[in-house]
Amino acid sequence: MKRFVVTLSVLALGIGVVTGFAALAINVKNDSRYLAATPAGQMDTPQGMMNHYTLDLGVYPDSMFGGHGPNGGPNPDWVSYGPVTNFKVPAHSVITITVKQYDSGEVLNNDWFAQVHGTLDGTMLLNGQAVDHVDPEHVGHTFTIHGMSGQNTPLLVSVPLPAVAEDKMPDSGYTKEPNVITFTFITGNAGNYIWNCEYPCGDGTIAKFGGPMSSNGYMSGHFEVVGN
Repeated sequence: MKRFVVTLSVLALGIGVVTGFAALAINVKNDSRYLAATPAGQMDTPQGMMNHYTLDLGVYPDSMFGGHGPNGGPNPDWVSYGPVTNFKVPAHSVITITVKQYDSGEVLNNDWFAQVHGTLDGTMLLNGQAVDHVDPEHVGHTFTIHGMSGQNTPLLVSVPLPAVAEDKMPDSGYTKEPNVITFTFITGNAGNYIWNCEYPCGDGTIAKFGGPMSSNGYMSGHFEVVGN
C-alpha cells in the first residue's frame, strides 16, 4: 500500500508539472504585447558596418512598476521584467540591450550563467565597467536568449544581472541605485526565439522555477528576429 501511495504521488506530481508547462505555452501564445527595438544609426562591427538598434528594460522585485497595471495585476508580489517581455528586433543587425536591475538575489544554481555568453566582444558593461563574469553568489537574475530558428540560425546570448546589495534595498518602492547592465550582440536570420531568467526566483514550486519563472509576462517571453 505504501508503494502504491508513493506511485500515485509521483504520478500526480508529473501531471502537475506537465499541466504547468501547458499553461506556460498557452500564456506565451496569448500574450500579444511586444516592445520593438529603437533604431540607433549604424555601428562598426567585426562583420562591417551594421544597422544598430536598442532595447531598454528593467527587472523588478515585484510587479508594481506599472507594466502589469496600476495595482500590479493578478500577482503584484511576483518578480518581473518590464515594460513587457516580448521583443522584436531586426535580422542581420547589431542589438544593444540595457537592463536596469532593481532586485536583490542569492546564489546561482549553475555557475555557467554567471558568465557572459554570446555578446559582441564576450563582455557586458556593469555600471560602466566591462566584465565577462560576475560573482555567482550574488546574482539577481539573468537575461538568456536561446533557440534555433530561421534557416537553422542559432542564437545564444546570456548575461548575468548582479544583485543589488541588501543595504541598498528599501522597505518599499525601488532602489535609487540599480545595477545597469548593457550588452551588444548580432542577430542572424529572421526567426522566433525564447528568452528567460535562469536564476531560480520563482514561488517555491518546481525547484523555485514556478510562478513568475514559468509565466510569460514576468520572467520569460518571446524574442522575435524579423526581416528588414
